[in-house]
Amino acid sequence: MHISAKADYAMRALLELAREPAHPLTCEAIASSQGIPFRFLKSVVGELRRAGLVRSQRGCEGGYWLGRPAGDITLLDVARAVDGELLSLRGDAPGGLEYPGPAVGLPGVWRQVEEGVAAVLGGVTLASLVPEPAVERLSRADVA
Repeated sequence: MHISAKADYAMRALLELAREPAHPLTCEAIASSQGIPFRFLKSVVGELRRAGLVRSQRGCEGGYWLGRPAGDITLLDVARAVDGELLSLRGDAPGGLEYPGPAVGLPGVWRQVEEGVAAVLGGVTLASLVPEPAVERLSRADVA
């Protein structure tokens, strides 16, 4: 399996947005914070916006926010939004592959790999990856 730079950058950008959900972030701020090339990030964010994973506002108070709560966005949502298929073999989705002779069972293995990857990515939300704010950790430590 290959994780594209586009998918990696998209996930990292969304995690930046999830860290500060009340405040918009600019592409410049995200690119700088994550070390992502600005021009490439700009196109990735456009795809995320079209998929409904981010929303934007123009102007001096503008920027980008998550399009849904961080707990409702999985890594699978992000990967599919920017890359489409999770797994491809020579550009084909494993669902339509058929091999002759002794290789007849191989496409089934590729489908299982894709299902496994989808299960892992679908089980991880942005919220589960964003570190808790220090204030919340401290207040819970006081209670314990």
